[in-house]
Amino acid sequence: MKADSDCTLKMAIDGPAASGKSIVGREIARRLGLRFLDTGTMYRAITWEVIRTDVSLDDACELTAMAAHANMQLVSSKDGDRLLLNGDDITDMLRLPEVDANVSAVSALSGVRRALVAQQRNIAANSGIVMCGRDIGTVVLPDAGAKIFLTASAEIRAKRRAIEAGQEHDLQRVLDDMRRRDKIDSEREDSPLHPADDATIICSDNLTVEDVVLQILSKVRAC
Repeated sequence: MKADSDCTLKMAIDGPAASGKSIVGREIARRLGLRFLDTGTMYRAITWEVIRTDVSLDDACELTAMAAHANMQLVSSKDGDRLLLNGDDITDMLRLPEVDANVSAVSALSGVRRALVAQQRNIAANSGIVMCGRDIGTVVLPDAGAKIFLTASAEIRAKRRAIEAGQEHDLQRVLDDMRRRDKIDSEREDSPLHPADDATIICSDNLTVEDVVLQILSKVRAC
């Protein structure tokens, strides 16, 4: 059966912040007729809830309980998927600077990761999916039929994020935040960011989104 008609295919797309995982993953899912989940939005949702409720980032027990009891839903709208947390649409809060600044610290907590990984596996259990994050191929879906690791230089990724957030005037701060987040993500004890041994590594520095999509589709269809 060809990959683009295989509704059971599970694809893992990992990589650092602003490497293009979400936009590439969403397009791959559309072309293959699969569901798409950016697991980073789940960690961002918990981070926003932490900020909103003024819970201390040092309170690992409370953050773990928050993640374990979180009810997250993706709902379709004319403007794209919206994320509901406990019934509230928080989509527009997920890219706020304060969320960017704290999401790596929240996602580094083992209890939070365990709670959300369990939810992610449940979501992937029923049918094919393209799932992106930082530990999909290594932890969440280690048996995924296709594993991709997208990367790019910190400078390129910071520029992308600054443009996305309308913060071109503050590029150095965005770059500093990017490097700080890379360090936290790659050095955390639980599920650090690194390619799976059997992942295909793609550097997107000089590639368009379409270039990356075509490379991935070519690999998947060759399997």
